[in-house]
Amino acid sequence: MSTPKKKMRRSTRGLLVLLTILPLMLLLFAVLYMLGETYLELRPRTFSASLEWAAETLTTTGYGADARWEHPLMVLLVILTQFGGLFMVFLIFPIYVLPYFEERFEARLRHSLPKLRDAILILHYSPAVATLIEELRRMDRMFLILEQDRSAARNVQERNLPVVQMNLIEATIPAETLQGISAVVANDTDQDNAALIMLLREKGYSGPILAFATSPRHRLPMQHLGATAVYTPKHLLAAALATRASRWITARVRGVQELGEDVGVFKLRIHRDSALAGKTLENAGLRNRGISVVGMWSGGEFIDLPPPATVIHAGCVMVAIGSHSALEELGELGRPLTRSGPFLVCGYGEVGRKVVQMLQDVGEPVLVVNDKEDPDVEIVGNVLDSEVLKVMASFEPRAIILAIGNDTETQFLAAVVRDYLPDVPLIARVNQAQSVERLSRLGVDFALSVDNVAGELLAARLLGEEFVDVEPELRISRVLADGLVGLHPWRVDLLERFGCKIVAVARAGHVLVSFDEHFTIQADDQIFLCGSPQSVDSYFEDRPAAIPAAPLKAAPVNL
Repeated sequence: MSTPKKKMRRSTRGLLVLLTILPLMLLLFAVLYMLGETYLELRPRTFSASLEWAAETLTTTGYGADARWEHPLMVLLVILTQFGGLFMVFLIFPIYVLPYFEERFEARLRHSLPKLRDAILILHYSPAVATLIEELRRMDRMFLILEQDRSAARNVQERNLPVVQMNLIEATIPAETLQGISAVVANDTDQDNAALIMLLREKGYSGPILAFATSPRHRLPMQHLGATAVYTPKHLLAAALATRASRWITARVRGVQELGEDVGVFKLRIHRDSALAGKTLENAGLRNRGISVVGMWSGGEFIDLPPPATVIHAGCVMVAIGSHSALEELGELGRPLTRSGPFLVCGYGEVGRKVVQMLQDVGEPVLVVNDKEDPDVEIVGNVLDSEVLKVMASFEPRAIILAIGNDTETQFLAAVVRDYLPDVPLIARVNQAQSVERLSRLGVDFALSVDNVAGELLAARLLGEEFVDVEPELRISRVLADGLVGLHPWRVDLLERFGCKIVAVARAGHVLVSFDEHFTIQADDQIFLCGSPQSVDSYFEDRPAAIPAAPLKAAPVNL
């Protein structure tokens, strides 16, 4: 049985053609020059001298003694040779040389799925899966990214991420590879996501397939094709924004700013007339009210896990955890202004429409501000216009929701609105996770990105991890209570040793954030640790079998 011949790469064939053409062109111009100098200029040249001239001219490196010609045909020959040399320089590198080296680089890319073991297959890398990939790397879980585009695959490889470049139409997936895939995330276009779902199901893959859809109309068809679950991140983002805006909306979005049915994460900007302004966290007595402050934006800087002596300045944004009733009380303390006006939604795209719909469904008054006319738009104009800002201020809005699709525009808009309406709560949506920190520095009360929503949702679904990203480098993780049994949550000194602290305890299906002096952690409890991902990892790696108790100090209440 004869073995099939290996097909030569196109760039290799092109390079071989180039290596054949170049000597022929050099010889042709050398012969023409030798004949022209002999019979037209009457200055005979040897073949070697003519060959040298042709090489100098074609490579545009210059001339030696031959720099003047009299006969018009010789001048024309020289001009044609010069332009031919320039043309070859610009032609050779992009068409022949660069593709050759690119394919040599691509040879390091895998073009078929390797043998996997308990791995998660991700179709297309994007910021939406960056959070998931970060968690997979932190947990030493195997994953593989599938890219169809060569340049995209190279970009992923430059990030030191495992990648395979393969066209879904031509893909062949061995049975042993399918057995090593524990889950699949389809994160490309809706059409490519559907193609991957069909391919895997046809090959007999029976594991979970989680897919993203840009249009909600595509969710049901993808499920019919075999997707386990299909998500529309923008709608999840709209639900999270609406939930944050109105306390009457009780629908939870898993993995988004929630720890349990009765516990939440709350961001509050402290008003200048607040009873909390000027007090330290210890003197404010928030812990006795069942509120744990885990972070604070002050002066454009974020303070994670602030110590009790931290002063609560007017204008700072406090990040707190507590029961919904306690957080509502904190909201009244932090922002004493009572507002009964409407919500103003700036921007009426896909996210803005969904936010308006959800707020109206629960009976909240909503006004839409947009620069384009629409039957549902009450205020038409650019929010940056002072006249539009005056109209917005005249309604005494309860909150302003920025649902603009462009992050740069949202940041500038937030700065302008915050300067004109310093006391109105600002809620913003962004596309990129890094924009959240910038908006917090600008005084936005709550900002959430599509990337955050998608990443946390995937991590919670695939890894079973109970965690919430609160702020950059600050996370709440749900872990077992090993080594802490018998201790009071406030007597466990983890901050100095590991850089994290306990903010809640899960017991019998409930999440507790308020503890009396007799409360102790039990063996069946789960605890919520707040800190950076690195500090939580440090807790897992270095904690002893039992942690000694620290003295219990009751926080005074001086309000």
